Amino acid sequence: MATIADEIVRIVHDAGVRRIYGLPGDSLNGLTDAIRRADDVAWTHVRHEEAAAFAASAEAAITGELAVCAGSCGPGNLHLINGLYDANRSRVPVLAIAAQIPGSEVGTTYFQETHPQELFRECSVYSELVSTVEQLPRVLEIAMREAVERRGVAVVAIPGEILLEKATKARTSAPIRTLDRVVRPADADLRRTAELLNAAERVTILGGAGVEGAHDQLLALAGRLQAPVVHALRGKEHIEYDNPYDVGMTGLLGFSSGYRAMESCDVLLMLGTDLPYQQFYPSDAKIVQVDIRGEQIGRRTPVDIGLVGSVADTIPALLPLLEQKGSAHLDDAVAHYKKARHGLDALADDDRGRTPIHPQYLTRLVDELAADDAVFIPDVGSPVVWAARYLTMNGRRRLIGSFSHGTMANAVPHAIGAQSAQPGRQVVALSGDGGLAMLLGELLTLRQNGLPVKIVVYNNSSLNFVELEMKAAGIVNYGTALDNPDFAAVAEAMGIKGIRVEKPGDVEGALRTAFAHDGPALVDVVTAPQELSVPPKITAAQVKGFSLYALKTVMSGKGDELVDLAETNLLRRIFD
Repeated sequence: MATIADEIVRIVHDAGVRRIYGLPGDSLNGLTDAIRRADDVAWTHVRHEEAAAFAASAEAAITGELAVCAGSCGPGNLHLINGLYDANRSRVPVLAIAAQIPGSEVGTTYFQETHPQELFRECSVYSELVSTVEQLPRVLEIAMREAVERRGVAVVAIPGEILLEKATKARTSAPIRTLDRVVRPADADLRRTAELLNAAERVTILGGAGVEGAHDQLLALAGRLQAPVVHALRGKEHIEYDNPYDVGMTGLLGFSSGYRAMESCDVLLMLGTDLPYQQFYPSDAKIVQVDIRGEQIGRRTPVDIGLVGSVADTIPALLPLLEQKGSAHLDDAVAHYKKARHGLDALADDDRGRTPIHPQYLTRLVDELAADDAVFIPDVGSPVVWAARYLTMNGRRRLIGSFSHGTMANAVPHAIGAQSAQPGRQVVALSGDGGLAMLLGELLTLRQNGLPVKIVVYNNSSLNFVELEMKAAGIVNYGTALDNPDFAAVAEAMGIKGIRVEKPGDVEGALRTAFAHDGPALVDVVTAPQELSVPPKITAAQVKGFSLYALKTVMSGKGDELVDLAETNLLRRIFD
């Protein structure tokens, strides 16, 4: 007779799940043995449970469907927590199965005892402990429905012995998949919004991840309003391509044109965005916010009108109520964007053969040589900056990362999930040297599972973005230097193709070789450590901080850092 674990495997399979990411452990034996017996759900073995959760997060992001990870009792499932935070904050559906110690021992400080249903509550939309066989499969189905409908993490903690119990004869639900729906605001609210937009002289649109699947509707709206379209980072892949109204990104990683287009408007229309930085919202404008989650309305900045609905459903209902506007505001914003874009592109040229290799140049080549439908996954830190500024989206490429949770070491574990879900697609991890080293063992996961992920390492021997934050605060860099190995040699020792690049002229050939390789490949590129990424809005406090940094650096005997900055004209760009 089938066990409870067999029933779990069957129910998740019916929901479209084809693999479960995890690391075996005795409390998980019932589940892993059920997977062994199953023909249609695979066990994807990783070297750290954190990577299992990241992989599930990326699979859910790339497919839009439920993904599953699992961890054994105590320390095993506790390792899932960082990746689950990432999945929950990225709003992707993930089920985590957290094995528990024997149920009769709970509350006795038994070996490896934790209380996962409490530990995971903050990073989930649902977290519950199964105490009896009779609770399954009902609790499992509730958890899956919560994950799918609320687009977040659901955790089910199950004592190991329950997984081995015989399954009950309980009737199960229909396969749990995302249900189609239409969600738009009421007619009265749409009319009120149209009145505000029609009376405005300068409308700017700010779009985020909620614009996914609504590209055509967005262009129709921007055309009617003659509104420049600014995007948040998570909106980049859905907004900037084939878009004559695009004026770039805003936020800490954005550039000047996006900030200016928002600051100069008299009405800001927010579409499916949760941009967290209050300082980048306009100081004197009416604000309309559209979000499918009503609880998000007004969370980042005060709004004049809040509309609950999907972007794809709301725009067609709003558009017939809007008057055609003139293009003066749009023309000005687009002209400014072209100037800003030209300046950024100039930094990616390598007309002088600069050494160490500049990360802008490296990213531009990655962009030019990668597949038309590549999945790009940057590590948090400076690789995200270069990805945001130099990767070209086209409606087929994807850009996935820890953009809301902001954790190091996400690139390779995310790539495991994306590549597992879509094995024929090119997946490119843009890894920082610190991020790669943090979960270095996952290179073995790529080899063991035959995943042909391409890894480009931005090897600047430092925690580069942390150094920038120190400089902005007027603090001399300390504790950020990294004594790195030759990562290409490390990769080769693990059975992965490795290429080391130290000269600009060798970058293109190395990338071509790696991208053409039929297995996993790593390109270790020695990049310039002093190439700063300056945010679009420089505050007085930041100018003061850089001044203090310069003074303290000279006094501490590290004046050579200022020479490096001067050679790249960065001090002039900061203080201009």
